[in-house]
Amino acid sequence: MKVPTNLLYTNEHEWLKVEGDRAILGITDFAQEHLGDIVFVELPELDAQVANGEAVAVVESVKAVASVYTPVSGKVMEINESLEDSPELLNQEPYEQFIAIIEMDDPSEVEELMTPEEYEQFCREQEQELG
Repeated sequence: MKVPTNLLYTNEHEWLKVEGDRAILGITDFAQEHLGDIVFVELPELDAQVANGEAVAVVESVKAVASVYTPVSGKVMEINESLEDSPELLNQEPYEQFIAIIEMDDPSEVEELMTPEEYEQFCREQEQELG
């Protein structure tokens, strides 16, 4: 399982890359691995206002349907339209494929996210629970 050290993480298995007041949002390697083969991605609407903790996208695999939650509030500035035609890109390169870029209303919200080290520990605990 890959956990890049330049990202922040949620307990819902999303990653966030912060660039100034912009937050780039995607799903983690752990998430795509547990979902299995991803066959559909429903992206958020451009210019939509989103709130911390809100479901902003849906990822559907052959095994399950999972919501993608934003850990920050703000405005959706960009979406990764290539996922509409090629959702499997999330399986191949989960850290290269973002779901949305959000202009943050309150950048301090990222202080609640996990560091890479905390996220690795969180995933180890989840694996133990799953057996």
